[in-house]
Amino acid sequence: MCGIVALVGSREASPILLEGLKKLEYRGYDSSGLATVTIDRDNKESYISCRKAQGKLTNLLRLIEKKSTLGHVGIGHTRWATHGKPEEKNAHPHLDSSGKVAVVQNGIIENHSLLRSNLEQKGIKFSSDTDTEVIPHLISEEISLLKKEGHKIGGSLLQLAVQKVLDVLKGSYAIAVIWAESPDVLIVAKSQAPLLIGFGEGEFLCASDTPAFSGFTRTILSLEDKELALITPLGVEIYDSLGNRKHRAPKLISGYESDSDKGDFKHFMLKEIFEQPETAELWITRYLPNGLPLESPVAFPFEDSFYDSIEEIQILACGTSRHAAMVGAYLLEQFAGISAKVFFASEFRYAPPPLARNVLTIGVTQSGETADTLAALSMEYERRSACNQKVFASRQLGITNRGESSLSRQVSNVIDIGAGLEVGVAATKTFLGQLLTFYGLAIIFAGRRKSRSLNEISELCNLLRGLPKQLRDLIVTHNKLAEKLSHKFSSTKDVIFLGRGINYPIALEAALKLKEISYIHAEGYPAGEMKHGPIALLDHKVPVISIANEGIVFEKVLSNAQEAKARDACLIGIAPELPETMIFDHLLPIPRTSEWISPLLTAIPSQLLSYHIAARRGLDVDQPRNLAKSVTVE
Repeated sequence: MCGIVALVGSREASPILLEGLKKLEYRGYDSSGLATVTIDRDNKESYISCRKAQGKLTNLLRLIEKKSTLGHVGIGHTRWATHGKPEEKNAHPHLDSSGKVAVVQNGIIENHSLLRSNLEQKGIKFSSDTDTEVIPHLISEEISLLKKEGHKIGGSLLQLAVQKVLDVLKGSYAIAVIWAESPDVLIVAKSQAPLLIGFGEGEFLCASDTPAFSGFTRTILSLEDKELALITPLGVEIYDSLGNRKHRAPKLISGYESDSDKGDFKHFMLKEIFEQPETAELWITRYLPNGLPLESPVAFPFEDSFYDSIEEIQILACGTSRHAAMVGAYLLEQFAGISAKVFFASEFRYAPPPLARNVLTIGVTQSGETADTLAALSMEYERRSACNQKVFASRQLGITNRGESSLSRQVSNVIDIGAGLEVGVAATKTFLGQLLTFYGLAIIFAGRRKSRSLNEISELCNLLRGLPKQLRDLIVTHNKLAEKLSHKFSSTKDVIFLGRGINYPIALEAALKLKEISYIHAEGYPAGEMKHGPIALLDHKVPVISIANEGIVFEKVLSNAQEAKARDACLIGIAPELPETMIFDHLLPIPRTSEWISPLLTAIPSQLLSYHIAARRGLDVDQPRNLAKSVTVE
């Protein structure tokens, strides 16, 4: 979601802050702004220069071109609206009444209403509708009190003031603070929201995510929860919530990501769809290489003992990650023979199932920063740690596309799907990487539990190794077919996707993709459930897209599709070219293949169809309205 950048050093801050904000645009936002501490040497005073703009970052760039913001210390922000509409007045940074304290924040201050009310009773006037604005006013109030107590102006005074304010804030946050009276000091702090410090040469850059450090540094230090950092051009000092100094060495970013580039593609989403064969190749090379023993063909980065005694698997995820988890649960149960359940991470926190013995909890988040998933994992760890019996001990695994993330710092066992930077908000290649990771887990558990023969395991491994070529052929074919078919959706308002068995989650994912980027209302249903209510929606204006692959439910899905056709719905099939599939008005053909790997193929036509419908409508495919790439609030 929101992006933070902050800089202290010897160079002008604004150009570096703006470059950092550009690299965080992919996270999704609706306004932006930056502030610097400007020194007026003639009058021997300093002040905050602040610029804010609604909409895209280009609007902020135009403002700064007209009137620059000078200074070597500054903070920048891209905002995804939570409290208050996406208007200029609600954009960050937010200032106190004197205009001397500026703050940017990610997260949600849950007790902001009470804090705001208390401040208003003291005569403070607010200029925004945000929860964030209470922070600069509170800091300013603490600064005044500390001055009266005799504290000298400087970084330590600002640090103490911020620390006192943090003690009263409830919720999740990452903040960066500057003060006009300390023009060489930057304060940052976090709780349950990501914030990293990058070490340059005589300068330090703070940011919400690693792409902001591209071209600046590879050496970073991650703040832990309830920590505060006082940063000057001379160095970084870290303090815990009690004000005790802490010492921790920075480390190099692994899997460093370069600047994003669309190349010859019109949108990042299309580029990333086309990158899926490469995503599959990299995953196979890394985790399913030739030469490993058939009894253990998957090379995930932990010891075999990690899998010992696991009797049940529970998976926590949101959105697209949850759909990948649903395919994963199907594979784990039907191929590997181990019980697996998928939970909405946001609901799991408040209604967890009764504790069961020897459970593996898997958290799936492409960004590694999804607040609901991280909080659910933390809650599960705490409730299991409260049990003395070993069988209830917490065993957790994370699946993410960001090896350097909050998930990797919270969970000791992590599988990095290695899909590379995905800029488009609507996940495509990361969905594929998550799916492949669940195939790897299913193969491991099938081998350990002997629920499948070595021949069956070998066959599935070989099918996966042949996937990159199939994906290349599919993408080339369906890019043209989907573009042609997209013309028929010019006035469409509702679409229904149908699937069964292992492809039911693909129907859900296809509906989500269409909603996300084209703003067409779409729903996914198990095909057999359509007659139990959704069929009432059908007429000639509602296309029905049916996912049908040869297997145990093939004939059933075709029968369900016939029910839709009998109600005059336009019937589109994602299915192999067979006499039975000629029932479809339009066919997006997939190769004949094993039902086990069919989701890896059926996802492609739906991704391309959603893309071309949205592109034809002239919509912002890569940054659809109201959405964010990294969902860091609950």
